[in-house]
Amino acid sequence: MTLSIPNLLTWLRIALIPLIVVTYYYPHPLSGPVSALIFALAGVTDWLDGYLARRLEQTSQFGAFLDPVADKLMVATALVLLVDNPGGVLLALAAVVIIGREIAISALREWMAQLGQSGAVAVSWIGKLKTTAQMVAIFLLLYGQPILGLPSMSIGMVLLYVAAGLTLWSMFHYLRAAMRISE
Repeated sequence: MTLSIPNLLTWLRIALIPLIVVTYYYPHPLSGPVSALIFALAGVTDWLDGYLARRLEQTSQFGAFLDPVADKLMVATALVLLVDNPGGVLLALAAVVIIGREIAISALREWMAQLGQSGAVAVSWIGKLKTTAQMVAIFLLLYGQPILGLPSMSIGMVLLYVAAGLTLWSMFHYLRAAMRISE
């Protein structure tokens, strides 16, 4: 394992996960906004570790493995927190779709790597759009209070449904590419 700056940032993202949980449940009116800001900080480390890995030429196989694991842990944790609140069946379904897709695509990528075809399921623009909608949605839902007079919960729910739709679209995109190769 290489202790490069990008890998340390990825470890920081993982270390922030319990802090998101603790602050979210802390009985204080600002617990939601604080947990949302920690989530946003973790999201920034996701962008920054990739940027620095390329810029400083510190990419590694371990970093390529750990980065998506950290992302999935962070998103799954936040979705579980949100479903714990009375978000309703639609929030729960969106969370199941997003988490289920992450598990399915992780398994698909592992299988394709065993076939020597890992490039066939590389991240696409659909996946990047899904990730953006998902991260903004989760931030707004964790925040849970109006921002500049805008209803963060309503906007967050709409974005989460968009993210769930893009999640399905990107999953079918990856599955279709994998099926072509495995035939």
